[in-house]
Amino acid sequence: MTDADQAREQASDQDPEQARERLREDAVEAALAALDLDTKTRLLSGQDMWSLPAVPAIGLESLVFSDGPVGVRGVRWTADDPSVALPSPTALAAAWDPELARRAGRLLAQEARRKGVHVLLAPTVNLHRSPLGGRHFECYSEDPYLTGAVGTGYVAGVQDGGVGTTVKHFVGNDAETDRFTVDSVIAPRPLRELYLAPFEAIVSGARPWGVMTAYNRVNGTTMTEHRHLVNEVLRGQWGFDGANVSDWMAARSTTGDILGGMDVAMPGPATVYGPALAAAVRSGEVPGSAVDDAVRNVLRLAARAGALKGAPAAASDPTPAPVDGQALARELAARGFVLVRNESAALPLDASAGRTVALLGAAARDARVLGGGSATVFPERIVSPLDGLTAALPDGALVYAVGADPSDEPTPADQGFTLRAVCRDASGALLGEGALPTGQVQWIGDDLPAGASYETMATIEVRGTFVPRESGEHTFGTRGLGAFALAVGGRTLWSGVQEMGDEADPFEAFFGAPSERARVALAAGEPVEVSLTYQVPDLTGLPLRAVMFSLLHLGPRRDPDELIAEAVAAAREADTAVVVVATTERVESEGFDRRDLGLPGRQDDLVRAVAAVNPNTVVVVNAGSPVELPWREEVAAVLLTWFPGQEGGAALADVLLGAAEPGGRLPTTWPARLADAPVTEVVPTGGRLEYGEGLFIGYRAYEKHGVAPAYPFGHGLGYTAWAYESLEAAAGSVRVRLTNTGARPGREVVQVYLAPVDDTVERPASWLAAFAGVEAGPGESVEAEIALPPRAFEIWDEEAGGWRRIAGTYEVRVSHAHGDTRLTAALDLA
Repeated sequence: MTDADQAREQASDQDPEQARERLREDAVEAALAALDLDTKTRLLSGQDMWSLPAVPAIGLESLVFSDGPVGVRGVRWTADDPSVALPSPTALAAAWDPELARRAGRLLAQEARRKGVHVLLAPTVNLHRSPLGGRHFECYSEDPYLTGAVGTGYVAGVQDGGVGTTVKHFVGNDAETDRFTVDSVIAPRPLRELYLAPFEAIVSGARPWGVMTAYNRVNGTTMTEHRHLVNEVLRGQWGFDGANVSDWMAARSTTGDILGGMDVAMPGPATVYGPALAAAVRSGEVPGSAVDDAVRNVLRLAARAGALKGAPAAASDPTPAPVDGQALARELAARGFVLVRNESAALPLDASAGRTVALLGAAARDARVLGGGSATVFPERIVSPLDGLTAALPDGALVYAVGADPSDEPTPADQGFTLRAVCRDASGALLGEGALPTGQVQWIGDDLPAGASYETMATIEVRGTFVPRESGEHTFGTRGLGAFALAVGGRTLWSGVQEMGDEADPFEAFFGAPSERARVALAAGEPVEVSLTYQVPDLTGLPLRAVMFSLLHLGPRRDPDELIAEAVAAAREADTAVVVVATTERVESEGFDRRDLGLPGRQDDLVRAVAAVNPNTVVVVNAGSPVELPWREEVAAVLLTWFPGQEGGAALADVLLGAAEPGGRLPTTWPARLADAPVTEVVPTGGRLEYGEGLFIGYRAYEKHGVAPAYPFGHGLGYTAWAYESLEAAAGSVRVRLTNTGARPGREVVQVYLAPVDDTVERPASWLAAFAGVEAGPGESVEAEIALPPRAFEIWDEEAGGWRRIAGTYEVRVSHAHGDTRLTAALDLA
């Protein structure tokens, strides 16, 4: 009997999943034994931007990675293969529903399989430590428990579909400033109780197939080399058995990284692994066992993803039921919308015959549906608020005015442009071409049009047609470093060289700041040819070759006061005014932190002017994280829609008109103003970012300092009312009974906070211990039994180096939001 036969015989006596896992492990060990050192080290190094090399001799396919977390872009920066674009992770967390996150994950797994992707580079579970964090739209929450619960659902859903995840960024990457080099200095208790807690919860609850280590250092050690946190904590204490992948270009030390537990160095082809790692083993600097451990983790990832011959894939159902991406994106958006103010039941709108709505704001027409950076995907369609309300309301019921534009500088050409990138060699001969989703060219590694190569490309021309939607003087510009020539209507308007400047922002220093180059008078509806030609520099010798530049555009500039006056006139004549305000990619995106929480442009002035003439003013806030709302008491309703994904406008119509209830609750505290936020430091001093606030971030800090936010953590209104009637509390769970006292069905998020009485250790005054969503029809009662996890009563004992249960009396607070307590009970814990 062969070893394989024996394995199958033993597997037949086990639980089916245990048997499949045993077969996978046997296949992994057999594959590992068949590899020589050079092949092993090559397998740990990216072969290009998005994949690892195949090893046909052992039946190993090339493992393919793709950015997430709101969609699956695939390996190319193109709209030729569109991606479903779900709402931002903060919106997903606002639903407070891990099962909904699991459904989102299953949809993304379906997208990944369609695109040949094995591993999704998501979710991001860093915390909203400060509202100034520029990438908070891509994270879930300020609270570690909520983050862990939503992240567990998301990871489980993706892996249900047979696709891996890399939970990121492990750990302490809670701001963007100097993220490649910053040392996040975090004391042991907050490190364990806050920042590591979501990762630990996901490892325990979803058994992720991968983790991504961050760029930054933690307490002096680079995360890709952090033996203690990776080898001892993540693997040793938590039992993580997946692959540890570097953030892109984070790996810097051959010996330090492999001994620090980093399995995969990305991207390739030039990394610190491969030949350098093989040489380190041969010289005795690195033990061969360290390489074997890393290869074993990569092979296990491949086996789980179905990419290793002879190993059964981890997904139990190889052909899961298809998910309707548009329908789920629409549902997710509405479930994440947070209604923070609704005076006199302004929402849902009265859509009876003859009622009119004035829709105002540039963001109502040109919706910002996702956050940008590595989270960028290209959906097949985008439903703006104007699109959604136009489709939902009767003819003649809706008027639109720009009112105010959040952006006053050129951005990548988009609305009205049809563009292609044309690559030519030095003689002018065509090498290759491809469609562009916008005026932005972002080709990294081998992501080039078929036939083009870095060795042969001399020029790249972004060319196509622009059909203006407005008459007037249009502005064209460029972004990127190098030599350009810009032509509109067959006439060269500018040619020159953009040199590297002294920009403080590292991204602007590398990619160049947006630059206005020419203005042209154009007529609405009349097509015009546009062209931007870029001279490709010599990229040979670079470790990672890339081309990044943009054709920029800005529509006719109008007098801001005139725009506001037009909006006010429309609002005065309408029954309801809906104003959509938004951030821009220059305010909130990956790679930098925010300087303030203000809305850009004249948007605040627009809201105040409209509210002054229409008491039924509803403001829709299209931002990924908190912004100041200085007019919030002057309007009838405020609805937070985050970055709502491709179906955001349809979901907005559903919620405004009452077809759906706004289901969200705040996953992060919404400050009244930046000056009130307890934690605002995101800029390192001397390379160090001190987490000096310790355990006190988010609502924990507001409560400690006695500061009232604009809207508390967990807050959110629906379209019905709930009576909290009874509470029974025990050490392991609470039972809550509540009744829907309103006139329509609804969903409530029951939040359970613990508040120690006469505490014997330093802790926050209260913290989220558990939550559950309940649904009921009008007049119906419902009971929820909610487990209280043991960790809710524990602290990290720094002296003992372990978790310690804190006995004593706790007040169990069953709440609608933090500070909005509906029922309490005393719980004595021995």
